[in-house]
Amino acid sequence: MEMKNFLNERVYSVSRSPIREFAALAQSVEGCLSMTLGEPDFDTPAQVNAQVDVALANHETHYIHNCGSLSLRKKIAQFEKERFGMDYDENEVIVTTGATEAIYTAFYGILNPGDEVIIFTPAFLLYEEVVKLCGGKPVLMNTTDDDFQINAEKLNAYITDKTKAIIINTPNNPTGCILNKESLDVIYNAVKDKPIFVICDDVYRQLIYVEEYHSFMEYRDLRDRLILVQSFSKPYAMTGWRMGYLMCDAPIKERLELVHQYLITSTPAPFQKACEVALDFDPSVFTEVYKKRRDYLLDRLEKMGIEVTKPEGAFYVFPSIKEFGMSSSEFCTRMIYEAKLAVTPGFCFGSDTNFRISYCCSDYVLEEGMNRLEAFINKLRNEK
Repeated sequence: MEMKNFLNERVYSVSRSPIREFAALAQSVEGCLSMTLGEPDFDTPAQVNAQVDVALANHETHYIHNCGSLSLRKKIAQFEKERFGMDYDENEVIVTTGATEAIYTAFYGILNPGDEVIIFTPAFLLYEEVVKLCGGKPVLMNTTDDDFQINAEKLNAYITDKTKAIIINTPNNPTGCILNKESLDVIYNAVKDKPIFVICDDVYRQLIYVEEYHSFMEYRDLRDRLILVQSFSKPYAMTGWRMGYLMCDAPIKERLELVHQYLITSTPAPFQKACEVALDFDPSVFTEVYKKRRDYLLDRLEKMGIEVTKPEGAFYVFPSIKEFGMSSSEFCTRMIYEAKLAVTPGFCFGSDTNFRISYCCSDYVLEEGMNRLEAFINKLRNEK
């Protein structure tokens, strides 16, 4: 008898992250450059790090409130109100172990077995796997043919009486695209008269390259069914800190707080004031660099004749490989071995005709990576 066969059946429905697997494969090939992970190459701002030293010197190493320190929750509520017009108070905030735990807590808290969650693909793989772990059913709606925007007729066809939630990620990982106001209105009109939650994964909203940006959180008449997920990781180069937060209507928050409480108890005490300091940091200094890198990438891809939709935020591009007639796994695996360049295959995000380049890397990696990509592309074209 093998006890591994007697686990919760849901753990058999999920798979290891292929994103991480390709990153690991790249590390195993000597001399391979990696442009796989969404890992900012900037250091965490010095003033944020310094606050941890202060906290440790003050012996701030004991239990805190399950939802995070009162001071940090007040700071988050103030930040969201002043920057983005949100009307939540400190009692509607849960400080989480990154956006990942916030998403898990949200799905676990709202899903009953068999409930459906609409996921607009291409999308971060985590959504689908967490929905399955929480007993829900992922419903994948591909937006590739709609230039990564939301088609009303298609969305309405996907909504059923089992639809419990829709998750929105804009700017999007992996495309870098931003849902326009028309797409957001489509979603609003589809759910406004239905008991459907909308989870807004807005972790990249401070990393945008356009003047006009709208979050679905702006539809305040749906306040009782909106859940905001945020992270300190991407805008403040704090990926290893594993700090984020969740905001929602008080009656919902009170229930989700219990999931969070029994899952992790609370986030680390020494990080609370450091995160307050992070909220005072202006990440535009990072965004300006990302924008220059994006423009460089787009110029190189255009000269290579590679089709790509122009990203308006985050730090990813999602080029098409349709012309090569191979799967994204084959394309990316060959490029690791033949060109010593690693990117992430599109199948990881639900689109096997693309691959993702992460450009939150050094300028050397960016330029040399594009040189290797160009050489590989030319090789494939010569093979035809």
